[in-house]
Amino acid sequence: MVLLIRNGYVIDPKGGYEGTADVLMKDGRIWKIRKGIRLEEELAGDAAKAEDVRVIHAEGKMVAPGLVDVHVHFRDPGFTYKEDILSGAKAAARGGFTTVVLMANTKPPVDNEEVLGYVLEKGAGTGIHVESCGNITLGMKGKELTDMDRLAKAGAAGFTDDGVPVLDEAVVKKACDLAARIGKPLSFHEENPAFIRNNGINAGKAAEYYGIGGSDRRAEIWMVERDLALAEGTGAEVSIQHISTKEAVELVRKAKRTNPHIHAEATPHHFTLTEEAAVRYGTLAKMNPPLREEADRMAIIEGLKDGTIDMIATDHAPHSREEKGRSITEAPSGIIGLETALSLGIRELVEKGYLTMMELIGLMSWKPARFYGLDAGYLAEGGPADCVIFDSREKWKVEEFFSKSENSPFLGEVLPGTVYYTVCGGRVVYQKEK
Repeated sequence: MVLLIRNGYVIDPKGGYEGTADVLMKDGRIWKIRKGIRLEEELAGDAAKAEDVRVIHAEGKMVAPGLVDVHVHFRDPGFTYKEDILSGAKAAARGGFTTVVLMANTKPPVDNEEVLGYVLEKGAGTGIHVESCGNITLGMKGKELTDMDRLAKAGAAGFTDDGVPVLDEAVVKKACDLAARIGKPLSFHEENPAFIRNNGINAGKAAEYYGIGGSDRRAEIWMVERDLALAEGTGAEVSIQHISTKEAVELVRKAKRTNPHIHAEATPHHFTLTEEAAVRYGTLAKMNPPLREEADRMAIIEGLKDGTIDMIATDHAPHSREEKGRSITEAPSGIIGLETALSLGIRELVEKGYLTMMELIGLMSWKPARFYGLDAGYLAEGGPADCVIFDSREKWKVEEFFSKSENSPFLGEVLPGTVYYTVCGGRVVYQKEK
């Protein structure tokens, strides 16, 4: 299969290139990036037949690296009524993502090679690149480390107990030392339950509105401060997941000055919404960690601007309509995000002047890929033939999802950034209906 993308505005944040060009893809890799590619010259003597060549005309559209989301939940195995690996991959492709890293809080969890093998084998048949983390601790109980070395050799991209914090300091320290030795990253969910009475809702105006205790910001601050200290000197690549407080952003900023191995991710909902959304949308805006205050939202944006936060990740968390229809204290936390992430980044960060398009795409492609050591997230000759073709100005209405679930506060909104094609391995895995 040969694919030629003509006259798109190419953006490669890793190499720093942007400009109108053609992109020629062949055998799953990028063959050429330059203006005025002539197929008859490039394929002279090639066995490719005319019917094996596809041309996409991308005038007026942007051609960016396939997006990379390093924090998604596909609920498979165990909760496939919410999402499964196939439906999650379709949602990812529709949102412009060609690589995803699955979290390991499935049922059973990904704490052994058998479950990891199941996830990776099923992911291999989706058309996009599906990677998976393994668990840090057995059963996600926080007591005993998994065999991280064996899981890494079996294909684990990194390690996390996302969904629950690892409270035992000795376990965290040991995990950091081992992760550094085997060269795999750790991602930490930072919420100390000692400061939480009802999770998913900020202990502030939103909690007062519902008459509940909520989640105090100290839950995150305490854990982030502790884990940054424990990681110091170990050499482990550590990510603070879905950061939500201004204090945690500042703690990461200070830690990065002395430890180059510290990273952080922010979700589109945390740089877009505040706790007021939890009042307006109810359980559709309930998530862990919760939406905070306007000062926290702006601190996250400032962290994205200055490099303190080096990844945008969706924390795509599907739940059924019945589950989200429960009371504010009984409904599960989390929202879906793969199909709206790029658009929210454009609206909240680019259109409002906080980031350039190049910077946004970097935060959603090669920087998260770099953290996990993945060959993804860039456009270069010889590189992977993964890209997203989108119109940053064209608006679309959020009316339905490819995900099995629809738990999103953005349902019904009109957003900029229409994805026309997602290409993975040189093959079109999503195409917008005409």
